[in-house]
Amino acid sequence: MCPVIEKDPLVDERRARLARLRHSCSHLMAEAVLKLWPGTKLAIGPSIEEGFYYDFDVEGTITDEDLPRIEDKMRELAASGVQFERVEVGRDEAKKMIADDGTYKAELLDAIPDGESISFYRSGDFTDLCAGPHIESTSELRHFKLLSVSGAYWRGDERNKMLTRIYGTCFDTRGELKQHMKYLAEAERRDHRKLGRELDLFGIYPDLGPGLPVYHPKGAVMMKILQDYMWEEHERRGYIPLMTPHIMRTEAWETSGHMSNYRDNMFMVTSLDETERMEKARAEGRKEAKDFGSYGLKPMNCPMHLLVYKNGIRSYRDLPIRMFEFGTVYRYERGGVLHGLLRVRGFTQDDAHIFCTPEQFGEESRKVLEFCFDVYDLFGFEYTVGLKTMPDKAIGDPDVWEMATEGLHQELKNMGIPFHIGEKDGAFYGPKVDIDVRDSLGREWQGSTVQVDFNLPERFDLNYIAQDGSRQRPVMVHRAILGSFERFFGLMIEEFAGAFPLWIAPVQVMVLPIGEAHRDFARSLRDKLVAAGFRVGVDESDEKLGKKIRTHKIQKIPYLAVIGDKEMDSGDYAINSYFEGDIGKMNESALTEMLADEVKAKTVRKR
Repeated sequence: MCPVIEKDPLVDERRARLARLRHSCSHLMAEAVLKLWPGTKLAIGPSIEEGFYYDFDVEGTITDEDLPRIEDKMRELAASGVQFERVEVGRDEAKKMIADDGTYKAELLDAIPDGESISFYRSGDFTDLCAGPHIESTSELRHFKLLSVSGAYWRGDERNKMLTRIYGTCFDTRGELKQHMKYLAEAERRDHRKLGRELDLFGIYPDLGPGLPVYHPKGAVMMKILQDYMWEEHERRGYIPLMTPHIMRTEAWETSGHMSNYRDNMFMVTSLDETERMEKARAEGRKEAKDFGSYGLKPMNCPMHLLVYKNGIRSYRDLPIRMFEFGTVYRYERGGVLHGLLRVRGFTQDDAHIFCTPEQFGEESRKVLEFCFDVYDLFGFEYTVGLKTMPDKAIGDPDVWEMATEGLHQELKNMGIPFHIGEKDGAFYGPKVDIDVRDSLGREWQGSTVQVDFNLPERFDLNYIAQDGSRQRPVMVHRAILGSFERFFGLMIEEFAGAFPLWIAPVQVMVLPIGEAHRDFARSLRDKLVAAGFRVGVDESDEKLGKKIRTHKIQKIPYLAVIGDKEMDSGDYAINSYFEGDIGKMNESALTEMLADEVKAKTVRKR
C-alpha cells in the first residue's frame, strides 16, 4: 500500500507565513505597476497556493517582456524598508479613500457586510483596501520572481471586463526560490494540457464552449480502458449499474435541496412547451406559473438514483443496495478557475450510491475506503485523508449529523488510517471523508469522496421493511472513487509525464520497418499482436530508422520493435523499451509473453 501522508501542523504554519509574505509581495507589485503605468486601476491581488497575482485595469498593455522592469521597481521600493500598517475605517471614510480609483474596490467594499471591520493596509505611499494579514516590512521581500502575464475576467465572469493578471511567487530564502523555479520547470514538462496536445489525447475548443473537453482517438482509447477497469471493479465488489438522463425537471432538485444550495452552479434549460405554458399562465395572471419551471442539466446523479431505489418495495434482506453509474454531469464553473481536465464544466463521475441500514453504514464506508486505496495504490499515487464535518449551511438534524460523523471517525480509527479533521467542510447533506491525491510535484487535488447521508432518504421518503415489519429509513452513502474520470486522467498524465503503464497506454507497441522491403513483415507482426489483444501501430514513413525511433520516443510509446533484413531472416525482433532502452532481441512468442505479463500485472514505472 502506498503511504498515506499524515498532515504536519508545521506545514500549516509554514503555509500561513508564505501566504502573508506573498500577499505583501502582491501589494509591492501593485505599487510598482502604478509607478510605471500611472492611471492603472487595481482590482484584487491575493496570495495563492504557489505564489500570488494581482489583476489590473491598465491604460496600455503589459506583456511578459515588461516583467523584469516591474521586478526592478519592486526591488527599489522594497529597499526602503517601510512598514505594513493596518488602518481600520468606517464605511464613509472607506468610500472617500477609494473615490479616485474605486471602480473595482467599490464593488469589493459593497460586498463587506455591515458590522464587519473595513481595513486598508498602508506601506509607504501605497494604500490598498485589504483584510490582510501582512508581514512587518517590505525589507522582508527580497526573494521574489514575476512569472507570467495573462488575461482574467473580473470576478472570473466572462460577461465582465478582461483585466491584466500578473503572476509571481515569493519565498523567505534564495534557495527556496531557486528550488521552486526548478519545480515550475518540471511542472511545465508534466503539464497535462501541454502533453495532451503533444500526445494528441484531448482538446478543448472555444467554439464548443470552455470547460468541455473532447477526447481524441488516443485519449478516447485510454478513457475506455480506464472505464472498463473501473466497471469490472464495481461489478466484482457487488455494485449494480444504472444509466440515467443528462437532464431532469427541477422538482427533484428542489426536493433534494440542490436548487436552494447549488442553483448558481447549475445549467438550466427550458423546453418550448414549458415556455409556452409559462407565458400563457403569466398572461392569465395564474399563480400556477411558478410551477412551470425549467429543466436542469444534472450537476450530480443523486436524485435519479433515489428515485430508482423508491421504485419498488425494499426489504432489509435486499440491503445493502450498491448502485453505480458513470454519469456525465454539468456544473457552471467560472471561467477564471477552469484548468484543462482538472477543472471543467462537463465531466463524468464514477458515481455510486449505497443504500443500507444504519447498522451497515460503517462497514459499507470501510469497504468504499478500501476500494479507494486499492485504486490509488495501483497507480502509485500518494494521498491524504480528511474527515469533513457539519458546515454552516447544513440541512437535517444535528444529532443525526453527529452520529454519522462519529461513525466515519470510528471506521478511520479502526483502519489505522492517518487523517485530519476538516471543520465545517462537509457536504450540505452529510459528513464525508475526502481523499486528496498528492501528485508527483507535491500538489494536492480532490480525488475520492465518501459521504454519509441521513437527509436525502428523508426528503425523498425512502424506506425499507425492517425485520420486525416496520418501515425504516435507509442510510445513503454517496461515493466516487476517481472523483471524475477527467480529473483523474489529467492527474495521470502529469503523474506519468505522458509515459503511461503498458496496460493503459493508447499505443503499446510501434513496429518500425527499416525500409520498404520490410513493411509487409512489419504489418504481419502488427496483425499477430493485435490478434493477441495488443494495441499496435506500424510506422511506414520513409524516415530513417534513427528519426523514427526519436519520433516515437517523444510520443512515449512503451515498446518499439525494429525490423530489418536480419530480423526477417531470424524471426527475432530488436526491442527497445521507453524506460530501459535496448533490451535485446525477441521472437514473436517471447514478445507476446512479455507484453501479456506486464499488462496482467499492471506494472507501474515512472521517471
